[in-house]
Amino acid sequence: MRMAGARTTRWSIGPVRGLWLGLALGLGACAGTPHGVLAPVAETVPGASRVEMLVATTRKSAANPGEMYSGERGPGLSYADITVSIPPDSLREPGSVQWPKSLPGNPATDFVTLKAEPLDGIEATGRLGRGTRAGKRHALVFVHGFNNRFEDAVFRFAQIVHDTGADVVPVLFTWPSRGSVLAYGYDRESTNYSRNALEGVLRRLARSPEVGEVTVLAHSMGNWLALESLRQMAIRDGRVAPKIRNVVLAAPDVDMDLAREAFRDMGPTRPKLSLFVSQDDNALAASRLVWGSAGARLGAIDPEAEPYRSELARENIAVLNLTKQQSADSLNHGKFAGSPQLVALLGNRLAQGQTMTDSRVGLGDRIVQMTTGAAATVGTAAGLAVSAPVAVIDPQSRESYGDHLTSLGRNLGETAEGAAGLATAPARGLGGR
Repeated sequence: MRMAGARTTRWSIGPVRGLWLGLALGLGACAGTPHGVLAPVAETVPGASRVEMLVATTRKSAANPGEMYSGERGPGLSYADITVSIPPDSLREPGSVQWPKSLPGNPATDFVTLKAEPLDGIEATGRLGRGTRAGKRHALVFVHGFNNRFEDAVFRFAQIVHDTGADVVPVLFTWPSRGSVLAYGYDRESTNYSRNALEGVLRRLARSPEVGEVTVLAHSMGNWLALESLRQMAIRDGRVAPKIRNVVLAAPDVDMDLAREAFRDMGPTRPKLSLFVSQDDNALAASRLVWGSAGARLGAIDPEAEPYRSELARENIAVLNLTKQQSADSLNHGKFAGSPQLVALLGNRLAQGQTMTDSRVGLGDRIVQMTTGAAATVGTAAGLAVSAPVAVIDPQSRESYGDHLTSLGRNLGETAEGAAGLATAPARGLGGR
């Protein structure tokens, strides 16, 4: 990208645009999922499974009860008790979420909600006790990644818990994500906003006499939040709580230098760390082209190359290579949850308290970083141009894409027309969708 004069802007994003256009053509346009899927249905069907989870969130309550929480930041930590019904195993492929095409969803074919009730702190403690009294003393805490609405996180975690078959008390920690690939910057700051809250939830679980063990499973940007919270705990308390025995880092979108700091600050008695990696993540490849980051991401290193190979061995970090694993996701971003074999492996390891081993690396989901101030117009225009094909793929992006272009037009005037034309060209090439 370069500026040529005061009133004319030229955009040079050929390689990035070509990569994203290729992804868009490969995926095609996806139908959007309806909003409000967390409105409970009256009943489920024979053969369906139920996943009950305790939810802790820093999101703001939504106006629509069927959404429950929005992508905005709440004033503090909130809790909820949610039960999800999953269609009979004979009618679904493990590793997939069957979203309703319309409301209400059909429990015979769709993921639907049976219960979604807000809780206060005391009620949340009671809800945790109910799970442990059922004989489950192993808490699994899931921290989702970038571009997740509240219902995305709920249904995906329900799928993971069900398909792993792990005998755990599911605890979802969900932070304020706007659920759009155009809101990377906001999402990133929301993880920082949520660090103290996640640290508090983990400490509360570790101090509960009813909980025997805690495993943290983080995906993508959620890894930054998880590592920062554990790092803070170690600094405050002198170590990470002993009950937190395993941390699974799936597709970590974390700067390698910052990861080193977190590992060091957690100390020698830190939890066992497992790293899920894949070197064929197309989203991460596009991200690196856009931002040209000089610093390696933890989810983009080659663990067979030095200095990473020696570092991983020295830090006793187990690595599972997913590069050759086939995925229904053309971006190769969610392999850890989308493969029947992998979710079974994860369930077995969770049950046995073991780490997952292999080698290699990848997965990230930095797409667009929204900036502010005088330089924002340039950054936003470039981001929109790169993200136009993603807006074809991602329903949430389509919803907000037009708003971003309108805002850009107000700031750039006539120059925005050129940027908008460039940005929407891939979408027009796919039939105007």
